[in-house]
Amino acid sequence: MCRASRPTLEDDAQVTAPTKAGPACVALGPEHAPSLARFFARLQQSNSEEFFHPHPLTTEESIARSYYKGSDFYCVLLENSEVIGYGMLRGWDEGYAIPSLGIALDHSVRGRGYGRVLMNFLHETARKRGAAKVRLKVDSRNHPAIELYRSLGYVFEPQSGQDLVGFLDFTQKP
Repeated sequence: MCRASRPTLEDDAQVTAPTKAGPACVALGPEHAPSLARFFARLQQSNSEEFFHPHPLTTEESIARSYYKGSDFYCVLLENSEVIGYGMLRGWDEGYAIPSLGIALDHSVRGRGYGRVLMNFLHETARKRGAAKVRLKVDSRNHPAIELYRSLGYVFEPQSGQDLVGFLDFTQKP
């Protein structure tokens, strides 16, 4: 990964993904901590940690992420004020120019296009913060996620082990 200066965007919290009376993406804030804790509990109950494990999925972690201040970016997908999706762009705190993207969706809403909404929101946030690319890791057994990422333009590099590493280059025309 390349290192770069730390990006900031004063109006992250104002950025929302336009949807037609459906769920909306918003920057994660303290007001989301209780709902995020419930979301993490649902992820644990559905064994989603097998494919999504950037940090512990605990109440304590939901509070820490909700009150986080730094260059990395965390967001939630809300439906009726309840978290049904969670996303992140990480690595900026460590000085990387290419942030690592991660998302998780509530098991009950998968297959409805909400992953694409969350991904597009994170892509737009990364672009606005000056990222030329984003990267992600995905378990090679997670076929629905791989299909989504490829449809969005991700190119996967060969890796040893079970994870695939994909990159989306914003400077390339589709």
